[in-house]
Amino acid sequence: MIELKDISTIYDDFLALDNVNLEIKDGEFVSLVGPSGAGKSTLLGLMTRELTPSKGEILIDGINIADLSHAEVPLLRRKIGTIFQDFKLLSRKNAFENVAFALEVSGAEPEEINEDVPKVLNIVGLADKAKNFPHQLSGGEKQRLAIARALIHRPRILLADEPTGNLDMLNGYDVVKLLMKINEFGTTVILATHNREIVNIVGRRVISMEKGRVVRDQIEQGKYII
Repeated sequence: MIELKDISTIYDDFLALDNVNLEIKDGEFVSLVGPSGAGKSTLLGLMTRELTPSKGEILIDGINIADLSHAEVPLLRRKIGTIFQDFKLLSRKNAFENVAFALEVSGAEPEEINEDVPKVLNIVGLADKAKNFPHQLSGGEKQRLAIARALIHRPRILLADEPTGNLDMLNGYDVVKLLMKINEFGTTVILATHNREIVNIVGRRVISMEKGRVVRDQIEQGKYII
């Protein structure tokens, strides 16, 4: 489903990614690990075409996303949901409106919004928080709301960039369990983290990065091994 072929990315003479080759299959749950600056966020940014590689190809469903026109990029991004460490919620909109906004900007009709948003809020366990604003939610609830927003377009791929970084272990565990549940529905999940405990809870494929390179690809062990 996702192929990275000989990917290198350079920013102002800094080599962020160095000849990365990866293949991620449809429906996989992959933990992408490594210290800050290892290249995890850069790799995720390339998959959504927020960034472009200096060298190499990124194929999604066999299509080189560098060849997409400007008009085709939003269609690519509807296939890919993204979750961030800092939630990126709209403070003046309640939970329902935060999720609905993602549909509104893509031109969805009110009937579709009113039908789909409650379903997604229910999936993430926030059906009773629809009218709450972000400041009225706990850290774990904010991240679950961010996941709901990422799911509203029914993406085939979900990218989670340090989603537990601002959460305590208990809330972080709840978020990871939710990501695993989403993966069971068939969504490909790529989780970028440096949290050893979170990775070991997941127990799936682990790709380790250092200084812009893939240094280990543990397909079966599912443990974060230094």
